[in-house]
Amino acid sequence: MPKVPYHLDLPEAITSRVVFASPHSGRDYPWSFLRTTVLDDQSIRTSEDAFVDRLFDCAPQFGAPLLRANAPRAFLDLNRAADELDPALIEGVRRGGHNPRVASGLGVVPRVVSNGRAIYRGKLPMAEAERRIAHFWHPYHDQLRALLAQAHAQFGESVLIDCHSMPHEAVDAVARNCARRPEIVIGDRFGASAAPAIVSRIEAAFVAAGLSVVRNMPFAGAYVTQAYGRPSRRQHAVQIEIDRSIYMDEVEIRPNANFQAFRRLLRGVVADIASIGHEGKALPLAAE
Repeated sequence: MPKVPYHLDLPEAITSRVVFASPHSGRDYPWSFLRTTVLDDQSIRTSEDAFVDRLFDCAPQFGAPLLRANAPRAFLDLNRAADELDPALIEGVRRGGHNPRVASGLGVVPRVVSNGRAIYRGKLPMAEAERRIAHFWHPYHDQLRALLAQAHAQFGESVLIDCHSMPHEAVDAVARNCARRPEIVIGDRFGASAAPAIVSRIEAAFVAAGLSVVRNMPFAGAYVTQAYGRPSRRQHAVQIEIDRSIYMDEVEIRPNANFQAFRRLLRGVVADIASIGHEGKALPLAAE
């Protein structure tokens, strides 16, 4: 199993109400897990938000924490509720009401990776699912809740930026109705997880960097935005999806020639988002 459930990168002093988190970029694949999967080492990584943690790793330089999962998404999905157990995969789970994520094999312990490819030959014991949830899901979410509570106590407001990536073809249907193909999808559950002013501020940061942005289509946010977004309490949660083809080779799962340039571009976006709430105040310049 991965040695630790997450990495937490903290600034020298927290000066931002924004918390950045990357729940799907974990790449610590346990040997015991790799022995049980029918997929090869490359295929098992296709549902991973590869390198997203590196794209946002400058956040602490602008006074904001960055929480990074270690466990890979194919092993355990931190953007699902702990009780989203798949009866087609986990022994002893009773079939309940229809949950489209679970039905498609994308519960908290996924049954498939991208394109519906099965991860396992058969079922997993309930004890294995419970072990993964206890050792990885709960510590990650306990830490995330603590960071958001600290931001809310310090600033009277918290803003969670849940960082993800999407396959290039994910926006094909949306792109047909856009003047320019979307590169960023912002999800706020159609206004339920964050105040309009916060979402507009985040969108403006990406647009100012020259990136094409759409909202909520095809990704509006999943468990994390639903669980942590309470705009009436000044607790905002926004999901960010970035087109993987901008910065990586999706087939080889490696950074492409544009990776460093895009990372530098996002540095300005991260700095802008981290400054939410500081409008009109002079902020110290972060060192390169």
